Amino acid sequence: MNDTPSPQKPYRVLAEPCQYTLEEKRSLFHTHLFPVESREQALAHIEALRQEQPGASHYCWAYLLGPADQPQSQAFSDDGEPSGTAGKPMLNVLTQRGAGDSLAVIVRIFGGVKLGAGGLVRAYSGAVSQALDSAQWREVTPTTAVSVAVDFAHEERLRHQLAQDGITLSDVDYRQQVWLHIAVPIGEQQRLESRVQELTSGQYQWQPSGGDRLD
Repeated sequence: MNDTPSPQKPYRVLAEPCQYTLEEKRSLFHTHLFPVESREQALAHIEALRQEQPGASHYCWAYLLGPADQPQSQAFSDDGEPSGTAGKPMLNVLTQRGAGDSLAVIVRIFGGVKLGAGGLVRAYSGAVSQALDSAQWREVTPTTAVSVAVDFAHEERLRHQLAQDGITLSDVDYRQQVWLHIAVPIGEQQRLESRVQELTSGQYQWQPSGGDRLD
């Protein structure tokens, strides 16, 4: 039985933050989209907007981490709007539009006219969708962190092999051996370790660096 994870396909994420403002019956829905890689990063962006734009009626948000079709984590908040009228519709748009590793925050300035539940859903989902229309995108591949120790004589050959394979070298430590910290595409670990074993004639150390991450 083969327990090796299957290679995971690239998915698209926001290349950079972007903004869009929707006006609906004098209410302003200031929409901010951010690429994010953790819950902590998402919450920091939300808090920063509260500080930068104080006094708004609501700060509604939604984020998902990982591929939009199979997120590792997701969350949302209506921030005082009627339940189900803001955060969940925003998250649905991120999912449907394939916006991986993304956070949407809408800072609403109330214009004095109530929109009703249906109107709020349309406004919040429409604001995120229209913001995504102007977004810039890039592709990322799910990776896991691995550290490999080799003798100094093998460093250049291993670096060359990594470059040929398109594998990211995150950092290098020079100790009694050279420790190369690598972001390996999930599902490629076994193949890479076989190449390292071949290049070094078995003179290496291989150490997974903890949980999976995305680079």
